[in-house]
Amino acid sequence: MYFADFAPGAGRLEPRAALHSDAPSLDLGGEWRFRLSPVADVPDDFAAPSFDDASWDVLPVPAHWPLHGHGAPAYTNVVYPFPVDPPYVPDENPTGDYRRVFDLPEGWSGGRLRFEGVDSTFKVWLNGHELGFSTGSRLPAEFDAGPYLVRGRNVLAVRVHQWSAASYLEDQDMWWLPGIFREVTITRSSADVFVRAAADGTLSFEGEGLLSVPELGVADLAPGVEVRVAAEPWSADSPRLYDATFTTAEETVRLRVGFRTITIEDGVLKADGVPLVFKGVNRHEFHPDHGRAVPYETMVEDVLLMKRHNVNAVRTSHYPPHPAFLDLCDEYGLWVVDECDLETHGFGHTGWRGNPTDDPRWSQALLDRMRRMVERDKNHPSVVMWSLGNEAGVGANQKVMADWTRRRDPSRPIHYEGDVSCANVDVYSRMYASHAEVAAIGRGEEEPLDDPELDARRRAMPFVQCEYAHAMGNGPGGLAEYQELFDTHPRLAGGFVWEWIDHGLTHQEYGYAYGGDFGEPLHDSNFVVDGLVFPDRTPSPGLLDLKKVFEPVRFAFSEGTVTVTRAVPYPLAFPWALTADGTLVAEGVLEVPEGESAEVKLPALPEVAKPGELWLTVQAVLGADLPWAAAGHEVAWGQTRVATAGRTATRVSGADDGGALPAAGAAFDSRTGRLTGLFGLDVEGPRLELWRAPVDNERFGGLEWNWRQLGLHRLTHRVDAVTREDGVLTVRSRVAPAATDLGMNVTYRWSAEGEGLRLDVHVVPEGEWTLPLPRLGLAMTLPASVEEVVWFGRGPGEAYPDTGLAARVGGFGATVEELQTPYVYPQENGQRADVRWARLTGADGRGLRIEGDPAFGLTVRRWSTEDLAAASHLTDLRPGGRVHVHLDHAQHGVGTAACGPGVLPLYELHAREARFAFRFSAV
Repeated sequence: MYFADFAPGAGRLEPRAALHSDAPSLDLGGEWRFRLSPVADVPDDFAAPSFDDASWDVLPVPAHWPLHGHGAPAYTNVVYPFPVDPPYVPDENPTGDYRRVFDLPEGWSGGRLRFEGVDSTFKVWLNGHELGFSTGSRLPAEFDAGPYLVRGRNVLAVRVHQWSAASYLEDQDMWWLPGIFREVTITRSSADVFVRAAADGTLSFEGEGLLSVPELGVADLAPGVEVRVAAEPWSADSPRLYDATFTTAEETVRLRVGFRTITIEDGVLKADGVPLVFKGVNRHEFHPDHGRAVPYETMVEDVLLMKRHNVNAVRTSHYPPHPAFLDLCDEYGLWVVDECDLETHGFGHTGWRGNPTDDPRWSQALLDRMRRMVERDKNHPSVVMWSLGNEAGVGANQKVMADWTRRRDPSRPIHYEGDVSCANVDVYSRMYASHAEVAAIGRGEEEPLDDPELDARRRAMPFVQCEYAHAMGNGPGGLAEYQELFDTHPRLAGGFVWEWIDHGLTHQEYGYAYGGDFGEPLHDSNFVVDGLVFPDRTPSPGLLDLKKVFEPVRFAFSEGTVTVTRAVPYPLAFPWALTADGTLVAEGVLEVPEGESAEVKLPALPEVAKPGELWLTVQAVLGADLPWAAAGHEVAWGQTRVATAGRTATRVSGADDGGALPAAGAAFDSRTGRLTGLFGLDVEGPRLELWRAPVDNERFGGLEWNWRQLGLHRLTHRVDAVTREDGVLTVRSRVAPAATDLGMNVTYRWSAEGEGLRLDVHVVPEGEWTLPLPRLGLAMTLPASVEEVVWFGRGPGEAYPDTGLAARVGGFGATVEELQTPYVYPQENGQRADVRWARLTGADGRGLRIEGDPAFGLTVRRWSTEDLAAASHLTDLRPGGRVHVHLDHAQHGVGTAACGPGVLPLYELHAREARFAFRFSAV
């Protein structure tokens, strides 16, 4: 059985570069006849031209058949969804038969049948003649169609098996989605060329034809001849390309040439002699409606989003992308680590026994995948590194792949993360190394290898964090600390955040589906939903934070001046704004001279009557239109607080007026001392809260389990004493989980303050608390009529102790609905941090004003924390009859423990004595 064999294919033509040719070509995309069988053992009589397929369904190509009503998607991260018994696969092997009838244009002769991507193994017949079969789902395969093409009507038949021996090589963290998911064409193009263009202007090529680059004065350059031209270099920040043509006797090929040189010098990765730091993301190909059959417009959207969020690099996890994506990386400017379509991660569950990476029977299959990637993508200046694959263990076949690649293309370093000895690669790569470990590697102080020779070789390599800062759900935390390390140590060549997009498939019931939502018996739940953009490509708070961390312009404020440091060549403008308590009072534009660094005098700021908090914000915006964004697009920003003679903050004043309780509009329960009404609002609470709906990093990292074992989700509240004295209502309470002697002694002190009401809170832990707390603050509810929140603090988006880098100090407003962050798997979200004051109002403009001392974290929702923690999809969250408000003194960080290090010590919330206060007044 060809689909259960080690051979990578048969009948295929030699791999060649992806090129744009003027040779005739037929696009065979569109509606095909389709039949799905549950097993592979089906007669192949459908390949006969006379076969009647009128009763078959119609399926679009490119597409995945499970997304069009044939079977269902399935998601696993590591484990294989079939027994590990290579090269065999189960008898239950969904098999799709495709038929396409097309007419050959008049005068057509010869041609190649080209498939850009088919998952996982397919066999091809043309007019009843078997052409061959191929594996390697994300790689092109070409067959010689010329001898079998006929004038007029032609019949193309393709059989695709979901499971094959090749499936053992494609255990990437993604949905299992079979089908012809990239283009199919008949082309008369047969050209192949390999252009070599270095930063010093040297130009040469391999191929049977002549090369011309008119803009550089190069005409009819012969193969093997090297010339030197006055070319501007290509880089991600300045992607200079030169239009070229390659001409043979049969066709002319168009390509774009970029001049650049990648080297490793003294352990530092360099582009054109300058240290190269990847500010990167890992990108799977994904669309919520189409799976990996990503439309071209979506590829453009991805690249533009990356550029607009200061991303400069992409790792094509974990397979070569559609070739058009690399064209876009060339054009707009992104460094690319191009990764081979290879992952055998599931063998880790069997102790790596039988792993194809170290089995000589798989040698040719692995080499075939590497060859086809390198040959297809060799002309892209954006591709600066070849990767042997991902999470495929260690074995002799990697040396076969690496040795061939070095012979074919010595100009690009070779990457692979899974072998810590780095025996076959040129860079040292790790995933999810902690900050401390990255710092040690940056200093050259990592743990030594047992082999001194390999250890010395690895220490001479640059380091790349090929995956870090796992962007699953609320997070990732610790981004700024990683970037500081990358910027500090020359050996560190940056890294690639995991990952670009949430792989949530559109679902009628759930909105977006993840593992298990299609009834898979074996799945990895929502681990496939771990991206910087939501499935519809809306940026998440994590991407906004990443943009801030990746800023290529930095501002350092001092008394009367700001030092502006820039690392990009394009034109920038520097507008500034002065705000008082979030209200704009003055604005202008700084005159910043060109150059990498400049110290600029800050503008003379106007006098502001009763200014409150004054903040000066300086932006770096595009000074002219660029291909990826219009003039005025914000690239970076910085803020500094301005000293004033007026008051410097909104603070709760002391309760010194001796007013008698209840204050105007306040009502209390005489027995419990709890507030029941305030300024005409039906109020429940506030009372101490320690629990939050766990984030993905806590669910997968184990902290949620520990919190639930302790009982933090089921706290009990006991009132110990209620006293009134000198206009102050004091309520002493103990808050504790059942089945433990741990607790929090809480004192609430209520006092009138003018027409408002002040609450002082004193918390004292009791017992030996060894776990960090989820949160420490107050929870209360208000009527459902509350619709809008206006606040002065950080915003406009959410922020937690180790996130929220994109949140700046200012005045902001949003509806209650707009305050929610729609993580595909519901979890703690939406906190606005460092809030000085907030107004919560209904449609009539009436409501409640809350001031904090110190500033507080504010969360406002239409569902309870319990509802949020119990939900598994956004559709589970339905507004209730109350608005739930959290006023947090502190929260625990979010970290990246779903796949990576937990919360850094600086951002852990531990039980300790705390005092904080709030003032409530009517709006």
